[in-house]
Amino acid sequence: MLRIYSVALDCCGAVGRVADRVSRRDVSLADQLRRAMASVVLNISEGSGSQGRNRNARYFNALGSAREVGAALQVARAFGYIEHVDAALLAKLDHLGGALYRLSRR
Repeated sequence: MLRIYSVALDCCGAVGRVADRVSRRDVSLADQLRRAMASVVLNISEGSGSQGRNRNARYFNALGSAREVGAALQVARAFGYIEHVDAALLAKLDHLGGALYRLSRR
């Protein structure tokens, strides 16, 4: 399994905790956060077992979902559901995005 898989799982825990707080104000946004983060992990896993274009597509989908997680966190902040977005989480998501971008271009 790819090393970024463990990074994605770490992000799942952090995003899940944020989603719990967001759900008190916006169940739909919290659900979207969880589904997008789960999509990152699941697509990384699926991509690592795929070949050729299918592998690239799975990593590209994971990249899109990672970006969606980042945007949803920013929306939660903008709406005042959370006070701040953890810089370490954003850094992990950026790292994840960079790795997924490179993988999707192979």
